[in-house]
Amino acid sequence: MRFGNLGTPRSASRRHFLRVSGGLGIGLIVNIGFLEAAYGQSPAVKTVDPTGFVKIAPDSTVTVLSKHLEMGQGPYTGLATLVAEELDADWAQIRAEGAPANDALYKNFAFGAQGTGGSTSIANSYEQMRKAGATARAMLVSAAAQQWQVPSEEITVAKGVVRHAKSSRQASFGELAEAAAAQPAPGDVKLKDPRDFVLIGKNLQRLDASSKSTGHATFTIDVHRPDALTVLVAHPPRFGAKAVSFDDAAARRVRGVVDVRSIPQGVAVYAKGFWAAQKARDALRVQWDEAGTERRGTQELIAAFRAGIGQPDGIATNKGDTGRALATAAKVVEAEYIFPYLAHSPLETLDCAIEIKNGACEAWYGCQFPGIDHPVIAGVLGLPKEKVKINVLYAGGSFGRRAQIFGELAAEAAQALKALGRDASIKLVWTREDDIRGGSYRPLVLHRLRGGLDKAGNITALEDAVAAQSFLKGTPLEAMLVDGRDPLVTEGASDLPYAIPNLRVVERVMQVGVPVLSWRSVGHTHTAYATETFIDELLASGGKDPVAGRLALLKGEPRYAGVLRAAAKLADWKGAKVGAGRARGVAVHKAFDTYVAQIAEVSRGSDGMPKVEKVWCAVDCGVAVNPDNVKSQMEGAIGFGLSAILFDEITLEAGQVMQSNFHDYRMLRINEMPHVEVTVVSSKEKPTGVGEPGVPPIGPAVANAWRALTGQSVRHLPFSRVLST
Repeated sequence: MRFGNLGTPRSASRRHFLRVSGGLGIGLIVNIGFLEAAYGQSPAVKTVDPTGFVKIAPDSTVTVLSKHLEMGQGPYTGLATLVAEELDADWAQIRAEGAPANDALYKNFAFGAQGTGGSTSIANSYEQMRKAGATARAMLVSAAAQQWQVPSEEITVAKGVVRHAKSSRQASFGELAEAAAAQPAPGDVKLKDPRDFVLIGKNLQRLDASSKSTGHATFTIDVHRPDALTVLVAHPPRFGAKAVSFDDAAARRVRGVVDVRSIPQGVAVYAKGFWAAQKARDALRVQWDEAGTERRGTQELIAAFRAGIGQPDGIATNKGDTGRALATAAKVVEAEYIFPYLAHSPLETLDCAIEIKNGACEAWYGCQFPGIDHPVIAGVLGLPKEKVKINVLYAGGSFGRRAQIFGELAAEAAQALKALGRDASIKLVWTREDDIRGGSYRPLVLHRLRGGLDKAGNITALEDAVAAQSFLKGTPLEAMLVDGRDPLVTEGASDLPYAIPNLRVVERVMQVGVPVLSWRSVGHTHTAYATETFIDELLASGGKDPVAGRLALLKGEPRYAGVLRAAAKLADWKGAKVGAGRARGVAVHKAFDTYVAQIAEVSRGSDGMPKVEKVWCAVDCGVAVNPDNVKSQMEGAIGFGLSAILFDEITLEAGQVMQSNFHDYRMLRINEMPHVEVTVVSSKEKPTGVGEPGVPPIGPAVANAWRALTGQSVRHLPFSRVLST
């Protein structure tokens, strides 16, 4: 647990020294440019100005600037590993920090703008960061060769030391940094053969572990600017409402309150501290214009989804003739699945420190999409982009909450700053209640499935109709729609890997006035549950073993089959004796090009709920840059996914959210976390993401175990809702 900051963090002081030394021209900055490329493609490399990815200080400290936000998933360590590997640095000299907002230099290849998400960090930066390290190494070698008057081919680099064996000369990175900075960057560099890797593939200690464990890491809440005011905003009780008028007389009487202003997002209270701001906000009386707001409750929305699902907007997949196959099947199984709205609920709620001074703005926060937020802040304040600086800090989780397509947090912070009408510094803070009731949820989704079996118990047909809100429609990403259909709604279902001869997946985009946003694993969060539990029921109906039956359907899918076999071996699926009152379930799924299989062992708890005793997990993410971090991400994803399927839902009554904090939107307790074993499947494929792919399989694995134990299929999540009725 982190406690209050009692002074300037040592880590912040250290980074200041690095910035100053670099500013004096002593450090080495390696600039790696690239051409915009599709996800997973290697960037072109050339020298660009003025900023870069690698800084080497006089003390030989190597700081890697990460274009991807560190919100717990490990990109600082992963990307720094790639640089250190090709630089031949010693791991002890490596540091990392967030890169500033700069689309031209730090653009995410998947998005076309600087940002983090979709488990892309390692996948789209793998070669880019290795080339950054290799380029820095080449410049250091060139500087040494020039100083020592020896051929560069005779110089070696290992563990942060540059050597020329024949003349017995050597130098540290820091000693060569200034001279290396004057060397021209090579147009291209040769990367190591994977057989020669020293750091990639090793369990290196995370760069952020120490500072976070000791409380020295700087989060937004740790930023204390001179004379800064704390700002809380009163948001409307229904989505889309606007403040018409407000009575702030009682609010202004609260000691410490400085001002109250209307902004487009609501009514902002400015105070000399959090408690004063909160007390004053509670004292506000606001009149809201709720014309056109969403007034339906959860049950009304479900009824609308049921009515709409029969009128699909588009076809995601249509293989064979499912209508005919189902009509002639020996047995047909039908099921309806309902997935509720879910909040992201990261440990750190939304916050942003921002100030304007002498016509320039600077902000400090865990910014997930600088490429969006940077122009949003500039636009609100009427400043050119070059007058706006975003300092990207650690974020205490996100799970999609900070990946805001419209830059809502940045806009609210900038509007609150602008409303003061003067040079000022503020820290905008959202409470947990603001977060839970603040919108941008995993959408409500309904699946309706039908499956057919022949007389031998083989699956002959599968039909999946999905109704959900779109993540893309009405946003700047609307170009990603396919014939009016949102492919994120059916991902994981439309590309089902099983060899089923007749497969049809259709989609209906529902119009609801509840804001939605990508939630950890996006569409896979519901498609994996629906398809993997339904496939399990079809296999059981046909008398097939859950693992063997899946493997028979995955003959043309070696990586799916590989993780499934690995998980089954880890759990000793065939030979293990499962104790009385327990059962096991399995699920396998691919998300973001990473393959994950999980087996869950479940018993019935004293409260009648599933008690997940143990989970075995196998993951194939291509080259595992840091296997220990891969395992950690799988473990965290399993805990995160269990919270969602067992307990979590956002419900509405007359358009208002009923939940407000962790007492009624509860997380998995530490004593409820199962024992988890993870195996990372060895692979030579390009690396893919691990932040999200561990979430989708855990729900269906538990549900399949529960059905095996009790005979009950849970199709309306969460489990707590179903088992309490």
